[in-house]
Amino acid sequence: MKFNRRTHTCGELREENIGEKIVLNGWVDTRRDLGGVIFIDLRDRYGITQVVFEPNYNSETHKEGSKLRSEYVVAIEGTVRKRPGDTTNANLPTGMVDVMVDKVILLNEAKTPPFPIQKSGDVNEDIRLEYRYLDLRGEKMQKNLLMRSKMYNSVRNYFNDNEFLEIETPYLMKSTPEGARDFLVPSRIHRGKFYALPQSPQTYKQLLMVSGFDKYFQIVKCFRDEDLRADRQPEFTQIDIEMSFVDQEDIFSMVEGLMVKLFKETKNYELETPIKRLDFHEAMERYGSDKPDLRFDLEMTTLNEVFKDAEFKVFKDALANNGIITGLLAEGCGDYTRNQLDVLTNYVKQLGAGGLIWMRVKEDGLEAPVAKFMSDEEKQGIIDTLGAKPGDLLFIISGSKTQSLSIMGSLRLEMAKRLDLIKPDAKPALLWVTNFPLLEWDEDTKRFYAMHHPFTSPNLNEVDKLDTNPGDVNARAYDLVLNGNEIAGGSIRIHSADLQSKMFDALGISKEEADTKFGFLMNAFKYGAPPHGGIAFGFDRLAMLFANENSIREVIAFPKTSSAASLMDHSPSDVDEAQLKELFIKIR
Repeated sequence: MKFNRRTHTCGELREENIGEKIVLNGWVDTRRDLGGVIFIDLRDRYGITQVVFEPNYNSETHKEGSKLRSEYVVAIEGTVRKRPGDTTNANLPTGMVDVMVDKVILLNEAKTPPFPIQKSGDVNEDIRLEYRYLDLRGEKMQKNLLMRSKMYNSVRNYFNDNEFLEIETPYLMKSTPEGARDFLVPSRIHRGKFYALPQSPQTYKQLLMVSGFDKYFQIVKCFRDEDLRADRQPEFTQIDIEMSFVDQEDIFSMVEGLMVKLFKETKNYELETPIKRLDFHEAMERYGSDKPDLRFDLEMTTLNEVFKDAEFKVFKDALANNGIITGLLAEGCGDYTRNQLDVLTNYVKQLGAGGLIWMRVKEDGLEAPVAKFMSDEEKQGIIDTLGAKPGDLLFIISGSKTQSLSIMGSLRLEMAKRLDLIKPDAKPALLWVTNFPLLEWDEDTKRFYAMHHPFTSPNLNEVDKLDTNPGDVNARAYDLVLNGNEIAGGSIRIHSADLQSKMFDALGISKEEADTKFGFLMNAFKYGAPPHGGIAFGFDRLAMLFANENSIREVIAFPKTSSAASLMDHSPSDVDEAQLKELFIKIR
């Protein structure tokens, strides 16, 4: 079908275009017939322009305009005019003008959509995902993906300006299951053998450092076969960064420069640097999380010293087992009812707590069911340590350190919601969390696992502990946190084959297993590996936060559901028996 190509987009026309002959292409967004005069809002990804079919202006095009319906694709030729009288629309950039139609060409008809395009946010998400190509026509999704594209460009420009090389790494790699579950790809040529899709390009980017490419970055797809949630997908995007001859400070400096650029170019926000830093252990004690939300001031306080001579069995047992007693002050909440307190108690019990101790602060001291088990000195110690005053409410949780701090951290977030402490216009809160434990113990398998990955360097002054107390060793690792979300994580890597072997020993990985899984990397280290380190951003999560969304599905063009299914193209799906036969696979 022959039609004139557009001269302008639907978001481009302004008062300076009045009197011009123009051509617009797009979709019919809305159609209004007001006593014979037909108004159509024509839409493309750039915006909306009102076009007018008037019988006294052009009777032929008016007839054609009466046939147009929502989501028809059309080409419009016409003349730009100033909107008459008080019909201007200040909410539209094009709202001072409209187009009198001289000619209209119907490029394609459309069935009635299953939901109004511009109101897809009110539609069940499964329907949106089934008709994702329609959902993506809506203003919100187009705005989100435009922002994401802008972020891609900012990232690439930043690293190009800083002399990084963008190098692609393979999607078909060796399976090295250590952490999340791999997606496996059967090989037709090598019968019975499998590739894995990369959970990250970790080994490849370290090999690039051995190869002498001292500054590498890549915006790369990664894959993990794991249970999903709002901010997880089986396939996700990373900004992957690695540098040679660097220490932690060099990584921080480079990343902070990137964040300054992203905030300025995406949000027009002037980010202040340097970004605040917090030791992992301090973050856990003050906020109950290794990714604390610092947009509000509510902090936890350790009360072990207050109860060092406690007779109260709950506290006494916690301290005897090297546990913790942690407290939280909720200002002005002393009037909480027993029902409200029972709800909060049930909340922490569902998280695994044995219970929740609460205390109302009165003029004459503390009011609580457990107050009779505490000495006057302990009661005053609580008030002084937490800085409590009459009218406040205190919470205490005790038990094993990691669990108790984590549960109190969740209660901290719950109280922030109840007290409306997180304001919509709150400044973005960025934080470096440093000095993570190198290893974490798994009680089920009775072995240590790497908290980040097996190539993370221990603090060099703690290497000897790998043989004696591996659980006490801290790592040269760091996470970048934004508004309570981990957006990036990295470390200084092990570049010595001897230290890497010692790390494998601590993880219970035998020499034979290490050779099978990582022998290619260990061999490379023997040929002169430079000191190196890096970081990887969860790009989808970063885009989600920049777009003020609660799910990464809102910033991904074609995401999967929480069960890892694509409702639009019905994948995963069955395949032909012949395909399976070629791969020597039989479905049981």
